[in-house]
Amino acid sequence: MNGLELVKLIDLSRCTACRGCQIACKQWNNLPASQTNNFGSYQNPPDLEWNTWTLIRFNEIEGQNGKVKWLFRKDGCMHCTDAACVKVCPTQALFYTEFGAVDIDYARCIGCKECITACPFHVPRYDKATNVIYKCNLCYSRLRANQPPACVQSCPTGALQIGARDEMVRKAYQRAEELGNGATVYGDKFVEGTHVVYVLPEAVTVYDNLPEKPEIPAAILVWKDVLKPAGLIAAGAVAGAAFLHYVTHGPKVPTEENNNEKGEI
Repeated sequence: MNGLELVKLIDLSRCTACRGCQIACKQWNNLPASQTNNFGSYQNPPDLEWNTWTLIRFNEIEGQNGKVKWLFRKDGCMHCTDAACVKVCPTQALFYTEFGAVDIDYARCIGCKECITACPFHVPRYDKATNVIYKCNLCYSRLRANQPPACVQSCPTGALQIGARDEMVRKAYQRAEELGNGATVYGDKFVEGTHVVYVLPEAVTVYDNLPEKPEIPAAILVWKDVLKPAGLIAAGAVAGAAFLHYVTHGPKVPTEENNNEKGEI
């Protein structure tokens, strides 16, 4: 796997909601459990948390003949190619790995929470106790050791796979075609593509907390891609002009005439 741009493929048609991936993620990353309350769903905890980077979401819809149909979705960081969180991070705590994933340097994180606001998938989570943001890093240490992420290795049904980007995207479309009945591929065309791609047996709109058309907020694009570079260019031009003046005219020094005007002897 070393040196490859990798994509994690999540085939929801094969997911049984065993939550093996959820447990494996906690075990590998030494993430503590939290006390939760029953809120009327088998989904637990209710949402992603600073100490829950992988979550199986339970979704009920009306199926054929009015019967209830359960949908399951593994939720977590999508590892965007053009990641809004990386764009807005003022300390470069969030960065791209050689595999295309987005990792975080906790020592650099100042807890500003800009990435939470920017993320179109609502993934990063803040821990007040440590003043740090947490999220999945695609098991970077395992990838570097040529091992699959803990979630992928734990999956008993083959719903989770990881491999070279082109191969995984090809497999995703092939599987969607096999399933038919409106099955789609999600993730390969948003924010210049993500490094997590879903095969969705149902329409994207029926899955909880999955944006139909995720986009980086326009304000971030304007600031980071237009105004900030323009400001840096302008600042550079001013500095350059000042330096040129210094070289050609030398430093400005007070003259005797100016000193006399100020009443100085």
